Amino acid sequence: MAPMADPRNGSTKPPASGSVGAYTIDVGNFSNRLKVFYTHWREHKPDLWGASDSIAIATPPPSDDIRYLKSSILHIWLFGYEFPETIMVFMNKKIHFLCSPKKAAVLESVKRSAKDAVDADVIIHVKQKSDDVSALIDGLLNAIHSESEKPIIGRIQREEPEGKLMESWLEKLGGSNVQLSDITAGFSELFAIKDASELNCVRKAAYLTSTVMKNFVVPKLEQTIDEEKKVSHSVLMEATEKAIHDPVKLKVKLKSENVDICYPPILQSGGKFDLRPSASSNEDNLYYESASVILCALGARYGSYCSNIARTFLIDANAKQSKAYEVLLKAHTAAINALKPGNRLSSAYKAAVTVVENEAPELLPNLSKTAGTGIGLEFRESGLTLNARNDHMLNPGMVFNVSLGFQNLQSQTNNPKTETFSLLLADTIIVVSEKPPEILTSICSKAVKDIAYSFNEDDEEQPKMESETTIAESVLSKASLRSDKHDISKEELRRQHQAELARQKNEETARRLAGGGSVAGNARGPMKTSSEMMTYKNVSDLPYFKEFMIQVDQKNEAVLIPIFDSIVPFHVSTIKSVTSNQDNRTSTVRIIFNVPGTPFAPHDANTLKHQGAIFLKEANFRSKDTRHSSEVVQLIKTLRRQVASRESERAERATLVTQEKLQLAGNRMKPIRLLDLSIRPAFPGRGRKLTGALEAHNNGFRYSTSKIDERVDIMYGNIKHAFFQPAEREMITLLHFRLHNHIMVGNKKTLDIQFYVEVMDVVQTLGGGRRSALDPDEIEEEQRERDRKNKINLEFQNFVNKVHDHWGQQQFRDLDLEFDQPLRELGFHGVPHKASSFIVPSSSCLVELIETPPLVITLSEIEIVNLERVGLGQKSFDMAIVFKDFSKDVFRIDSIPSSSLDGVKEWLDTTDIKYYESRLNLNWRPILKTIIDDPEKFIEDGGWEFLDLEASDSDSDASQESDHGYAPSDVDVESESDDEASDGESLVESEDDEEEDSEEDSEEDKGKTWEELEKEATRADRERGGESDSEEERKWRKAKALGKSRIPDRRDSKGAHPKRAKLR
Repeated sequence: MAPMADPRNGSTKPPASGSVGAYTIDVGNFSNRLKVFYTHWREHKPDLWGASDSIAIATPPPSDDIRYLKSSILHIWLFGYEFPETIMVFMNKKIHFLCSPKKAAVLESVKRSAKDAVDADVIIHVKQKSDDVSALIDGLLNAIHSESEKPIIGRIQREEPEGKLMESWLEKLGGSNVQLSDITAGFSELFAIKDASELNCVRKAAYLTSTVMKNFVVPKLEQTIDEEKKVSHSVLMEATEKAIHDPVKLKVKLKSENVDICYPPILQSGGKFDLRPSASSNEDNLYYESASVILCALGARYGSYCSNIARTFLIDANAKQSKAYEVLLKAHTAAINALKPGNRLSSAYKAAVTVVENEAPELLPNLSKTAGTGIGLEFRESGLTLNARNDHMLNPGMVFNVSLGFQNLQSQTNNPKTETFSLLLADTIIVVSEKPPEILTSICSKAVKDIAYSFNEDDEEQPKMESETTIAESVLSKASLRSDKHDISKEELRRQHQAELARQKNEETARRLAGGGSVAGNARGPMKTSSEMMTYKNVSDLPYFKEFMIQVDQKNEAVLIPIFDSIVPFHVSTIKSVTSNQDNRTSTVRIIFNVPGTPFAPHDANTLKHQGAIFLKEANFRSKDTRHSSEVVQLIKTLRRQVASRESERAERATLVTQEKLQLAGNRMKPIRLLDLSIRPAFPGRGRKLTGALEAHNNGFRYSTSKIDERVDIMYGNIKHAFFQPAEREMITLLHFRLHNHIMVGNKKTLDIQFYVEVMDVVQTLGGGRRSALDPDEIEEEQRERDRKNKINLEFQNFVNKVHDHWGQQQFRDLDLEFDQPLRELGFHGVPHKASSFIVPSSSCLVELIETPPLVITLSEIEIVNLERVGLGQKSFDMAIVFKDFSKDVFRIDSIPSSSLDGVKEWLDTTDIKYYESRLNLNWRPILKTIIDDPEKFIEDGGWEFLDLEASDSDSDASQESDHGYAPSDVDVESESDDEASDGESLVESEDDEEEDSEEDSEEDKGKTWEELEKEATRADRERGGESDSEEERKWRKAKALGKSRIPDRRDSKGAHPKRAKLR
C-alpha cells in the first residue's frame, strides 16, 4: 500500500536514520485506540474475530499504487504511520513486533502506553539486513505456542503475500501446528464508528473534495464548453488531480503534505460510462453537444481519511434525461435521509428503490445495485455496503459514501454519443445522533438549476453571427455614449443621463396616470401573458439607428439584436439570463432566451397555439472592448430586473393575505437550521428574552424558542425581500425579511421580521480608563472577538447558501426569492426616523437594518427622489423619496452629510432613478393631493418638470433657486374652493387665474411699465421654479430657514397676493 499521510506531520513512513526524533507517535491516541481494539476483540471474539487466541498482522513492502489494505490501515489507525514489512502479533498479555532497527526506534515509545492501557508487554524483534528471517519468525511462533498448545491465529485472509518477509511468514504459519481464522469482519466493525479526531479529518477531506468540484471542475468544464475547446478526459483528470494536491490555490487552508487523492478523478462523456469507482478517464475528448451528459467523480484524502463526491451535468437535456435526473435526485435524497441511528443499512437502498418505483418504475432495472458503502481510512469499507440485504445497524459516527446512479439509459437522439447515457450522484455523509445525516459535500449543489446547462448553438449560424457582429459594433446605449466623450466631465454625463431619465419618467407617469386606473403603483392590472409582451406594433415603430449594433430600448422594454443584417427586437421578458466572460483580450456576452417547451420551461397558453414557431435559444457576441461588454450586460440586467419587478407587482397575491399552513420537512428534506437567534420584534413579556432556532421547511421558515407559545411561521410566498447582513463594523449579524402581508409576532402586527446574533459583548472598563493597545489581555480579547464574529458570519452564510439551494426548486421560481446583501461601500449616514443611522443600498432596496424601526425601501417602487437643502454652504441635505403610489406619504431621510452628496447622486444615477435638487424643503402633501385630484392637469403641465430648477439658472446667473411656491404658508390664499384653501397652495392654476393670464396677455401689445415687467419676471421665475431677488423674497427665505412661526406678508404693492406657480 502506498504510504498514507499522517494527520499531524504528513508522513506515513518511519523516519530515516539520524532523524528518529522528527517522527513521534501520539501515545495518548495509541493508548485509547489499543484499549478499544482489545475491548472489541475480547467482547466479540467468537462471532467477529474467529475465536482467535492471537492476531497476526503482516504488512507488505511500500508501493506507488493506491491500495486500501486493512493491515496498513491498522498501523495508521494505531500509530498514525504505516510501517511496511513489519509483523505484529497481538496476544493476551504480550504484543510482538518484528521490524527493522529504524522502525524499532520509533516503536520504543509505545511500550509503557501498552502496559498501562491493556496490561500487555511490548517485545520488539529487530531484523537486521544480514539476519535470518526464518529464525526470527520461529521465535514469534514459539511465543504464540507458549500460551496454547494448538492456538488459533487470526489473520486477514484476503491479503495476498508480497515480499520476502510476508511469504516466509505465511509459509511458516502453514507448516506449524496452528489453526488460522479470518478476522476481516472484526476489523470492519472496529473501523466503522469514527471518533472525534477521525470525523474531523473526514470533514476536512470532504471540504477539499467539494471545493475542488465547485471551484475548479465546474468552472473548467464551463470554460471548455464556452470556448469550444477540444480537451480529453485524461487531461481534465490530470488537472483535477493537481488541484487536489495544491489546496492553497483554491483558498483551502490545508497543508498539501497531508492531502492525497482517493483515486484518479473520473470524467466521462460521449456515451461511454462506467459508474464503478475503479473506472478511469479515457483519452476521448469531452463531448458537450446537445443532449449530452458529463459525469465527474473525485475523492480527496486528508490524514489518510477518504471522502467522495460525484455530479452529473446535463447539456441541453431532453425530456427523458431531465426526468431521469429528477428521479435520481429524489432517490439519492431519500437514501441519505434514511441513514439514521437505529435503522438498518438496507433502509437506504430500499428508500431509493421506493422513490424510483413511485416516480419512474421503468428506470428501476437501470438503478445501481447499491446506494454506496462506508468510507474512512478505506475508500470502501467491507461489511458496510448499502444494499437491500445488509441488516447491519446504523450507529452515530458512521461515515458513508452515498452513491446512486442509473446505468446505460437509452435516449432517442439518433446520435451514437448521446443515445446511451448514465447518471450518477455521490455525497459523503456522517450519521448523527437524533439529527438528520450531516452532508459534508453539500457546498457543491446538485440541484437541477445548477447542473443543467443550455449551450445549444447552430453550427452554421453561430460562427456567422460572431464574425459579422461584435460587441464593439453592437452597443448603442448610455455606455457607448460615455465612452465616446472622454472629455466630458462626470457631472455633465450624469446631467445628460438624468435629462433622459426625466423624459422617460414623465412618459411613464403619464402612461400610468392616463390609464384610468388608480394612481397607486401597485394597482397595475393582471400579469402579462407572453402574447402581451409586444415591443413594437409595426416595423415602422422601430427606432432608427445609424450603426448596425445591439441596442437597448428602455422605453419599449426591448433589446434589439442584429441577426443576418436585420435588427430583431426581443422583449426583455423573453431573456432568461445574460452573462459576460472576459479573458486577456476579448470578452463574450451570452444572451440566453426563455424557450417554451423545454423541460424546465413548459408551454404556456400562447405558445401552445403556435407550436410550429421557431425560437431563438441563445446569442453570443464577442468584443475586444471588455468595458463595453460589461456595460451592455448591466443595462440588460437592470431593465430585466425593472420589468420583472413591475410585473410581479401586477400579480395579486390573494392567497398570501391568509397564510398557508407550514409544511414541515419530512424524510425527503431535512430542515435547514440556524441556532441561538434573537428575534425583532421581540415576543411580549417580561424577563430575559430567550433565543430560538430558525428552520427552513418545505414552504416556509419557522422560528421557535423553548416556550410553546413563542413561535413564528414565515411562508416563502409572503417574503417580498430577504437580506443577509454579516457583521463588519456592526455588533450583530442578521437575517431580515420584508413581507408582502403583515403577520403577528406575539400580539404585534409587523411587516418586518429579523433574526440576529450579537457577535460581541458590549464591555465598559471600570474606571473609564483606556487600556493600552499593547496589553496582551486586550489583544487576546480582540482576537477572540474576531474569531467569534467570523464563525457566526460563516454559520449564517452556510445557512443562506443551503436555503438558496432549496429556493432553486421549480415550485419557488415564480417567487424570485434570493437573499440580498447590502453594499456597505455605497452607504451614507442619515436620519430616516429619529436617530442617525448608516443607510445602505442593496441591488433592489435601500435599507437600514440595525436600528429600530428598520428601513426597507424597494427601488422599483420609487417614482422620483428630491434632494433638498442642497447648496448655500449647508453641512447636510435631505432626501425626499416620492413613491409611485401617490397615496403614500413621501419618505424623508434628513441630515445626510454634504460630503455624501456626490456618492448619493452617482448611486441614484446608476440605478436609473430620476432625482431633482432644491434649496429648500417642499411640502409634499398638497403637491401629491394636487396630482391625485387632477392627474390630467399634472400631465399637461409637464409632469415633474416643475422641480427642474436648472432652467431658471440658465436665464440668470444671479437668480437663486427657490421652492417656496410649493411650501406651506400661514397666509390665506385666494382660491375658488375652500378645500384648496385649507390644504395650502395649489400647484395647478384655477380657471380664474388662467382667465386673468389671458387678459394680461392680450394687453401685452399696449406696452408695460417697469413695475409690470418686474412682476411678470417674478411670475415667470416662479413658473420655472426659480426665485426673485426682491427684498420680500429674501426676508421670506430667511424666515423659513430660521424656522420662524410667522412668515412675513408677501403681498405686492397693490395688496394682492402673488400668483401661484403654474406647472409647465
